[in-house]
Amino acid sequence: MTVDALCGRWRAALDAAGEALRAGSESLPAVEVARRRKALGAERDATLGLLRALARERGADARFLHLAPRTDSRRVLGLPSSVDACVFNLDGVLIPSAALHAAAWQATFDEFIWARTERTGGRFPPFSPGRDYAAHLHARPRLEGVRAFLASRGIRLPEGSPDDPPGAETVHGLANRKNEVLRRRLDADGVRAYAGSLHYLQTAAEGGIRRAVVSASANTPAILERSGLSTLIEERVDGTTMVQRNLRPKPAPDTLLAACELLGVEPERCVAFETSPAGVAAARAAGLAFVIGVDQFGQAAALRSAGADQVVPGLAELLAQRLAA
Repeated sequence: MTVDALCGRWRAALDAAGEALRAGSESLPAVEVARRRKALGAERDATLGLLRALARERGADARFLHLAPRTDSRRVLGLPSSVDACVFNLDGVLIPSAALHAAAWQATFDEFIWARTERTGGRFPPFSPGRDYAAHLHARPRLEGVRAFLASRGIRLPEGSPDDPPGAETVHGLANRKNEVLRRRLDADGVRAYAGSLHYLQTAAEGGIRRAVVSASANTPAILERSGLSTLIEERVDGTTMVQRNLRPKPAPDTLLAACELLGVEPERCVAFETSPAGVAAARAAGLAFVIGVDQFGQAAALRSAGADQVVPGLAELLAQRLAA
C-alpha cells in the first residue's frame, strides 16, 4: 500500500472518530468531550508525523500528506466557504500537457514550413514552443489555433474539410496532422499529472467538492485516462463538446457555464483555475465566485489584470501553503 493510500485510510478513521465524538457530545460531560477532542488532535499530529517519516523512508513525496478533517477541506484547498465545485483548465493546471501539445504543434508546423519554404522560396520563422504556443495555440480549439499561427506568419490556407488527410495544406489537414502526432506521442510516452494536482483533486473528492475539467483538446478523455485522473474528474467540457454544443472558446464564458451546468452547481458557487488571461476573463464573464490564476507562462501580471483573485505557480504550491498555515 502506498503512503498516500495509508494516509487516506487514517484520515477516514480519524474523521469517523471525530464524528462519533460530536454525536456523543450531548451525553458526555463537557470536560470529557474537551479531553477527548484534545487527545484526538494529538493523535492526528502524531500519526501525521509517522506517515511523513514513512514517506521519507520510502523516498516518497511527503509534502502533501495531511490528516485534516474532511470538514476542513475548503480551508486546506484554499477555497471560500461558499464554494461547492471546482472547474479546472486541463493544460497547465492538472497536467503538464502544454509541453506535449507544443511538441506536437512544432512537429506539425515545422514540416509544413519547411515544405512551403522549399516550394516557394519564402522565409517563414520556424515554430517557437516558448512563444508561439502561448500566444496562438494554448486553450484554443485546433482549427482556431492553426488559423492564428498561420496568420502570425502571413499565411492563408483553404479551410478544407474534416476528412482531409493529415498534413494536407489546409486548415483541417494541419489540425489532423497535429492530432495524429499527439496521439502517437501519447501512446509512446504517456502523460503524468502534476503531483500537487493529484493530491488537490483527491482532497476535493474527499471533501465532497464537485470537480470538472475544461479543455479545448478533443483528446481530453485519453489524456485523463493515461494520467490516472479520470476517476477524480466528474465532468468534462472538451473540444468535442465544444463542437457538439456549438460553444465559443474563451474568453467567451460558454465552456465554463457548460461545466457548471454539467456539475449541477450555480456559477456563483464554483471556483475556476485558469492559465491564460482569456480563461480568467471567461470565468469572470461566467460569474464564477473565485478565480485562481495558475502562472505557467510568466503571465502573472496579465492574469491579475484579467481579474484573477489569486495567482499561484501551481496547485502544489497552493496546497503546500494551506497545509503549512
